Amino acid sequence: MSLISISSEAELLNSFRPHDRKTVYVPRGWQFPISQNYYLAWVEPYGVRTFLAFKEPQWKHLVGVSFRRDQQGSSVSAPGMCDWCHAHGTSDQIGLLTTRVSSNRRVGVNLCLDLSCIDKMADAAKQMGMDLDRMAAVHRQRMAHFCQAALGFRFS
Repeated sequence: MSLISISSEAELLNSFRPHDRKTVYVPRGWQFPISQNYYLAWVEPYGVRTFLAFKEPQWKHLVGVSFRRDQQGSSVSAPGMCDWCHAHGTSDQIGLLTTRVSSNRRVGVNLCLDLSCIDKMADAAKQMGMDLDRMAAVHRQRMAHFCQAALGFRFS
């Protein structure tokens, strides 16, 4: 099991790119340090932004991404699949989350809107007799690939 540990609110905020830090909502009542299995994800109270903090075992630093939920504009509940955990769900569960690359460019990916992928992977692993740690490692690789390919992150 891969455990991430965040020692302070400052460490959490510093994991986000400078232009995203002002949008990060840290829930009241969070007590630091925080230890979380695999990754940390949360949704702001208004449901517009979803935040992700994760770290591959070989990385020195935590990485944070601030996503914005793109409104689909349709009341029809369409099926979708999360590009990271491959869970299936309706458009109120899975949809386009975007993040800013520059002042005039955003990129997006179809994801579980609340980034609750680990819960879905745990259920799938239990039902299919698979190894959750291996599934989570592949999931983190997909998150890292997105950060590298779409956002230009370089990890050390």
